[in-house]
Amino acid sequence: MRTLFESARMLLALTVLTGLVYPLMVTAIGQTLFPVQSGGSLIDNGGVIVGSTLIGQATDDPRYFQPRPSAIGYNPLPSGGSNQSATSRALESSVAERATNLGTLNPAHAGAAWPADLLGASASGLDPHLSPEAARLQVARIAEARGLDAAQRVALAALVERRIEPPTLGFLGAPRVNVLLLNLELDDIQ
Repeated sequence: MRTLFESARMLLALTVLTGLVYPLMVTAIGQTLFPVQSGGSLIDNGGVIVGSTLIGQATDDPRYFQPRPSAIGYNPLPSGGSNQSATSRALESSVAERATNLGTLNPAHAGAAWPADLLGASASGLDPHLSPEAARLQVARIAEARGLDAAQRVALAALVERRIEPPTLGFLGAPRVNVLLLNLELDDIQ
């Protein structure tokens, strides 16, 4: 009986320590040292939360930069890719369909080789970034859809260049552009 009470006491102590004290301590440290990141990296635009810098969002409006395709429709709950292999006919078909749609949406580049990130969905289905090449290829379409003059087109191209983020720590990953942040600044050009 004594062993049972000692075991129950140890279970209670470890439950309080690992299930209450430790999570509260980590949460407090995270919110103190990294308040934006621990809050989900949310973007406030005039008092309205418009998204997160960490999660991609779909837009069909030709006046804005289109994000990477998503196999899950940008729904953060299931978060995952299509799991189609490189030899999958379904993957081949979806890539061909995306290339056709890109050519239709961006007639100035119809028939061009498209960056892979515009053709294939990301592994999570939520990637908020594009390669600089994918963003640059959309500039002509956006300028046309917005009716931008020559000076505004130059400002649009400069905006893309200014929004390019370097690899993390200088060597992890590749240069990238956050689509949501880019689209939020886009309306300032006009």
